[in-house]
Formats: sequence, structure tokens, C-alpha cells
Amino acid sequence: MYTCIQVTESNSTTVSSKTGTGSYVKTEVHTRTTTSSNRLTKANSVSSSPFAKFQQLERQNSAPNSQTRPCYKFTDPALARSASSIKDRLLNWVKAQTKEYKNLQVTNFSTCWSDGLAFCALIHHFYPEAFDYDKLTPEKRRENFEIAFKVAEDEAGIAPLLDVEDMVVMRKPDWKCVFTYVQTFYRRFHNDPRSVKPSYFE
Repeated sequence: MYTCIQVTESNSTTVSSKTGTGSYVKTEVHTRTTTSSNRLTKANSVSSSPFAKFQQLERQNSAPNSQTRPCYKFTDPALARSASSIKDRLLNWVKAQTKEYKNLQVTNFSTCWSDGLAFCALIHHFYPEAFDYDKLTPEKRRENFEIAFKVAEDEAGIAPLLDVEDMVVMRKPDWKCVFTYVQTFYRRFHNDPRSVKPSYFE
């Protein structure tokens, strides 16, 4: 977003001129100068990639001389426990949806998602006809991310908050990025009849 800034300066000058009859006439001349500049706001200086935004936030919050506290760090023990509980509850919900998939264990929101299969299993649980999960392999990471993100968007209307290129580069994805994206799955499906509800999950 660009902001246009204009500055206007007004000046007046008195000029005396002699007429043909020998008399003098004073004329006041007014001048106005306007300058403008375009300034790029901070909102547009951030990369459009959602993953890059998370990484920028991480760098800001981990800066040695940072005067601001991380927005995701809770100093109140009660709030910290609550945040941890929400994270665990979401993880339990994911486990319930993907428990029938062999050789897939989801125990965190980082490395367990690095090959894309967890994303594929989660969306495949709700749309089993969209693709053949059994043909997927952990070695084809890019393909897995592309399939999962596309099916989630096309079939469920879930926006691709994660970028395929970023996920391919990162062998250990930022858990906050994955957690945020998976939350959109929960919001979309937790009341769906196909959603498996753990006995200890509200």
C-alpha cells in the first residue's frame, strides 16, 4: 500500500514597477509550491508468502535487543497451560482422523509434516475419492504437498496458508505455521459427520 504525502508552501513577494507617467505601482505576487512523495507502508514491505511472514515474526521475536515480547509467548502460567492444551487437543484430533493410515505417526506439528503425507492423510480422510493415497511415497515431497494443498482448497475451500516451495526447502517446518494451517482443517471439519472424535476430545 502506498501513501501519498503532499506538502504545500505559500510565499508572497511585493514587486515595484515604474509606469510611463513616472509613478510607481506595487504588485504583490503569491507563489505556491507543492511537493509530493510516495511512501511504501510497512504492510506492503512484507513478503506475500505466509511462511515468510511467520519467519519474519520469529526473527523479530528472537532478536537479542528486542524491546517487545513475542506475541506467542505467554508469561502467565495459566495461559501457557491453556495454549499447550489447545495444541495437544488439536494434535489428538489429527491423530483420530489419520489413525487408519499405516506407517504414519503424527506426534508434533513440525517434522511429522515435512514429507507432506500427514497433510495428504488428513484431507484424504474426508475426500477419499480425490486421490489414491496408497500410491504416495515420502520421497516425493513436492508432489505430496501439491496434492494435499490443492485438494484442500478445491474440495474443502481451505486456503493454502503454506507455500509448497517453502515446505520443500524446510526439512523441519516451523510448527507455528503448520499449527495455524491445521487449525483451518479443524474449523472446517470438526462438526462434519466424517470427523472422528476422540473420547477425550470435546
